[in-house]
Amino acid sequence: MFPFKSNIVLDRNSNRNLYLQLCDQIITYIKTGKLSPSTKLPGSRSLAEDLNIHRKTVIAAYEELISQGWIETIPAKGTFVTSTLPIINPKRIDTNLSQNERSNCSNFSFVSRPRLLRKIIKNKNADTIEIDDGVPDTRLAPFDEIAKIYRDITKKKHHTRLLGYTSIYGNQELREILATYLNQTRGLPISGDHILITRGSQMGIYLASQILLQNQKTIIVGATNYMSADNTFEETGGILEQVPVDKQGLDTNAVEKLCKAKEIKAVYVTSHHHHPTTVTLSAKRRMHLLQLAQHYKFAIIEDDYDYDFHYSNSPILPLASNDYYGNVIYIGGFTKIIAPVMRIGYLIAPRDFVDEAARLRRIIDRQGDSVLEQTLARMITQGDVQRHCNKVLKIYKSRCDLFCTLLRERLGDYFDFEVPKGGMAVWVKLDKKYHWDDVTIRAEKLNLIISNDWKRYDNNNSGHNGIRIGFAALNEEEILKTIQGLETVMNSLKT
Repeated sequence: MFPFKSNIVLDRNSNRNLYLQLCDQIITYIKTGKLSPSTKLPGSRSLAEDLNIHRKTVIAAYEELISQGWIETIPAKGTFVTSTLPIINPKRIDTNLSQNERSNCSNFSFVSRPRLLRKIIKNKNADTIEIDDGVPDTRLAPFDEIAKIYRDITKKKHHTRLLGYTSIYGNQELREILATYLNQTRGLPISGDHILITRGSQMGIYLASQILLQNQKTIIVGATNYMSADNTFEETGGILEQVPVDKQGLDTNAVEKLCKAKEIKAVYVTSHHHHPTTVTLSAKRRMHLLQLAQHYKFAIIEDDYDYDFHYSNSPILPLASNDYYGNVIYIGGFTKIIAPVMRIGYLIAPRDFVDEAARLRRIIDRQGDSVLEQTLARMITQGDVQRHCNKVLKIYKSRCDLFCTLLRERLGDYFDFEVPKGGMAVWVKLDKKYHWDDVTIRAEKLNLIISNDWKRYDNNNSGHNGIRIGFAALNEEEILKTIQGLETVMNSLKT
C-alpha cells in the first residue's frame, strides 16, 4: 500500500483547511501516477491515526474527492481511486516545489512574438524618476469628480442595467454625447451611429488592422512611427511600406509614388503630433492625403492621440473633419486627457465599417465597462472633461517651457531638438558621438530611468539617434532633477 504516513505533510499554520490540504496532495499523487486507478485507500480511522488528525477531517476530504470524481466508494469493500481514470506512468515529484507551484515552462509549443517584448523596470524606489515617452500626470487626474459621479450612478437602481450585457457598440448615451462633443471640439460631422466605443485607442488600431490588412495587404507608415501600431499591423499580417517624415509630417508625395506602383490598403498617420517626432502634418499635405485616399480608394487610419494638447496656437482640425467620401477611420481616447486607467477610446468611421468593427469586437472583448462609460458621459455633459483639459493644458505648457529651456541651456551641446507645438514629449536627438546605451546605463545609477528601449524609435535603422522624452508627468522639482541627472551623465561621458 502507498505510504501515506510518510508522503502526506499537513501544515496546521496554513490558511488552507487541513481537509483541503489532504485533498490537494491525494489529487497530486493521482495526477502523477503514484496512486493509480482502483488503488485502495486506507480507511478514515486508520488514515486519521497515521496523520495525527481528526477522523472527521479525513471523512471531509474523502467526501470532497468523491464529489470531484477522483475516488469512489464500493459498498463492503472500501474506498478506491476511481477505476475509470486514465492510467498515468508514475512521475517523480519534486519535493522542493510546493503543491500549488506550477512549472515556468510550457509542455507544448506556441508562437512566440519577440518584437512585443518590452523592458521591465526593476528596483524602482521613491527617489527614482522615470523618463517616459509622453504620458499624463496621474496626480492631476480629476479623481474626486470621477468617484463622485461613479458613486452617484451606482446608487440609482435604474442603472443596474449597466451591470448586465449591453451593446457591443458601447454605451449609447456616451456615443450620442461624444458625437456632439467631437463635432464641437474637432468639427466632425458625425452621429452616434458613426462611433464604436473601445478600450482605448490601441483597440481601435487593432480592430481596424484586422479588418483591413488580412492576407498581406499593404499599409503605409512613417519611417519613424508609433511602434505599437507597427507591431499591430505586422501581427495582422500586413505589409508595411515606410515613407519619410519631415518637418511638415508624412511625405505625401512619397505616398503618391507608392500608390502608383502598388495597391495600398491603408495609410496610418498621427496627424496632430506625429509619433514619435511630434511634428504636425501640414494643411497642404492633409488635403493631398485626402485626395489620394479618394482617388486610390485606401483607408486613412488617423490616430489623434493627443489632439487636446496644443500650446502655440489653435490645433488644425483632423483629417476626419474634411472626410466627405468615407475614407478616414478616426481613432482617439481619453487615456491621455484624463489618465491611462480611463480605458475608454473611440473608433469613428462610416457606419458599415463601424458595424463590422463592432462584430469583431464582440469576440475579443464583448463590451466595455458600461458604468465607467456612463460616468464619462456625465463628465462630458457637466463640463468636467473640458475643465480638466483647460487646467492641465496650462500646467503641461509650463512644464514644456521649463523642460525645453533647461535642456537648451544646460545640454544644448549634446542634444538637438525642436520645442514641440503641443503634446507631452520632446523629440530629442543625441549627438552621434555618444550612444544611448551608455546614457541609460549611467543614468540608472543616478535613479534616472529611461524606461523605453530607445532602439524602438528607429524602425528603419536610419541611425537618427533620437528618442521621445516625456515632460508632462514631471513636476518642476522632477524636471530639475532630470536635467541635473542628464547633465551629470553627459559630462561624465565627455570626459
